[in-house]
Amino acid sequence: MSASVNKVLLVGNLGADPEVRYLSSGTPVATLSLATTERRRQADGAAVEQVEWHRISVYGSLAELARDQLRKGSQVYVEGRLRTDAWRDRNGNERKTTVIVASRMLTLGGTGERRVPEAPEAADMSWLDEPAPRQTAVDDDEIPF
Repeated sequence: MSASVNKVLLVGNLGADPEVRYLSSGTPVATLSLATTERRRQADGAAVEQVEWHRISVYGSLAELARDQLRKGSQVYVEGRLRTDAWRDRNGNERKTTVIVASRMLTLGGTGERRVPEAPEAADMSWLDEPAPRQTAVDDDEIPF
């Protein structure tokens, strides 16, 4: 069997307060709507923003954390995996939705006291584009342990 990876990392802003429901087992499930924004320049130099909305499902203690601490506008880091849910609508047509099942979540700022702009501000990740600092050789005798 070959190896595979199903991992998603997102940083974005919530578009609404978390919606919490409970499974028949009593396990809490929170649904989050997370917006990420990609900024780029067109050939003519004009700046363009592309907003992508993501549906996040959070279970157990993470769902309770989301319910208690997150509000519309909160900036959140989410780590999880993709899952495709399939169902039939009223007309019998098969429908599918891709959901991110969160395994890790961190609040990065914003408590919902401010309004979410039409295109939420993304975290400044420009440092990812910079080259890594050059490593200098270290003599093992200089290490104090």
